[in-house]
Amino acid sequence: MENIVSIDSEISYIGVNDRDTPLFENIWPLPKGISYNSYLIRDRNNVLIDTVKINKVADFMGKLEYLLSGDDLHYLIINHMEPDHSGAIPELLSRYPGMKIVGNGKTFEFLKGLYGIEDNLHEVADGDRLNTGKHDFTFYLTPMVHWPETMLSFEKNKGILFSGDAFGGFGSLDGGIFDDEVNIDYFENEIRRYFSNIIGKFSPMVQKAIRKLEGLEISIIASTHGPVWRTDPGRIINSYDRWSAQKTEPGTVIVYGSMYGHTEKMAEYLARRLAENRITNIRVFNSSKTHPSYIINEIWKYNGIILGSCTYNNGLFPPMESVIINLSHKGIKNRLFSAFGTYGWGGGGVKTIISYMKENRWEMVGEPVEARLSPGDSHYGELDLLARKFSSRVME
Repeated sequence: MENIVSIDSEISYIGVNDRDTPLFENIWPLPKGISYNSYLIRDRNNVLIDTVKINKVADFMGKLEYLLSGDDLHYLIINHMEPDHSGAIPELLSRYPGMKIVGNGKTFEFLKGLYGIEDNLHEVADGDRLNTGKHDFTFYLTPMVHWPETMLSFEKNKGILFSGDAFGGFGSLDGGIFDDEVNIDYFENEIRRYFSNIIGKFSPMVQKAIRKLEGLEISIIASTHGPVWRTDPGRIINSYDRWSAQKTEPGTVIVYGSMYGHTEKMAEYLARRLAENRITNIRVFNSSKTHPSYIINEIWKYNGIILGSCTYNNGLFPPMESVIINLSHKGIKNRLFSAFGTYGWGGGGVKTIISYMKENRWEMVGEPVEARLSPGDSHYGELDLLARKFSSRVME
């Protein structure tokens, strides 16, 4: 028997877990896996909302066919065309050739480009509605959350918002599907890592999307990744609202790149001095060891960032360069920063950090500290001064 989860008597969760794929979008680590969520609404006209990645099509189709029990599938609503949610479309059309695909104009551009599909399309615009019998859907276009075609589908009779990637997060659903069945605190860090690395660049568009939801009586949020929020949907809306408004907590993230330990010593010294100056939220990362997604996740949370690098070929140490290039792409705003590092016969590492971060219009606090070959007493004195100034600004 298929493992089917009922949201109510007519709506079922038929998503799948992926604990095999090591990297999301072939970039972001998935140590806790990920879910691909899909939903079937039984009605006079049966409706499927989003599908799954191609590597999980067999499990997904087994659930769908079990529930339909030989009935037709009349509509597929596509909130997001990324292949982890659209991978099953060709298989669906082969089994249900009369199925109409519901999406917007941009949806259909991607549908043609990815799968060569141009027929049986039902185009919707912002605010359009679709009645399937007992269920009444309204569609809200939310471009660039986080692709141009993304939209939200709201079933007003049950108050269910099918939100696509919005309000989603990393992490497989290990038995519990709903927010009241799982430890949300366990999920929260991975939800924020998902937001900060996948959605966060488009924070202004997330803010616009959230404003569109004002006035809707939302009882359940059903996204395409992570838990279904049936008990406290306001929690995930508030989290996305806070993160996309780039509201931060007092704290400092220190990220360093060090070949032979000299820059690392400066990072350790600086962390201790910050603690002595009342900073309790301190996170220290070795860029050679930690994937940038975890670093960006913490930077999204805290208001202070101090970056350190040894000089490598007259520029940044490559692992630090990877972190900083990622940072420069994310559109992170309103942060305090400073820099430190070491060099041998020629500088370049600290100068490059400052150049990148000033492009983000971050506020530089204190004077950067750079030592030739290894830090001495004078450099530690400069780090003392930097820690005092930085702590004061972080705690304001």
